[in-house]
Amino acid sequence: MEPITTARPQRPRPMGLQVPLGTDPHAVRTRIEAMERLLERSFTVPGIKYQIGVDAVAGLVPVVGDFVSAALGAYIVWEARNAGIPKWKLARMIGNVAFDTAVGAIPIAGDAFDFLFRSNSRNLKIVKKHLDKHHPASRVIEG
Repeated sequence: MEPITTARPQRPRPMGLQVPLGTDPHAVRTRIEAMERLLERSFTVPGIKYQIGVDAVAGLVPVVGDFVSAALGAYIVWEARNAGIPKWKLARMIGNVAFDTAVGAIPIAGDAFDFLFRSNSRNLKIVKKHLDKHHPASRVIEG
């Protein structure tokens, strides 16, 4: 006779949504990279093969879109704070998001600016540089 188990069977997670939870440097790095990819490189513009993301698309919606983009960019800063990044680097990251939001709020010219200035990619670069130096085990070899 087989033993009776009350545990639920494990459902497989979808392949595209494997973002680790936790506060270890590798998990934080993975979540920040995923958010940056969503905000800056989600879609490819046909014909010119230029990648844009939710940040640029949301910026086309007056006022609300810029604040949604700012809130999502602030999430990256919050994750960086949880990773123990120094305050002066956090200030640079906040400056990137604030500059992107302020200039992006200008009608028409701000929309063009959103396509060119990638504040979240800049912030990801700051985080990666810090984690590579202070937590080399979290480094991922690409290619």
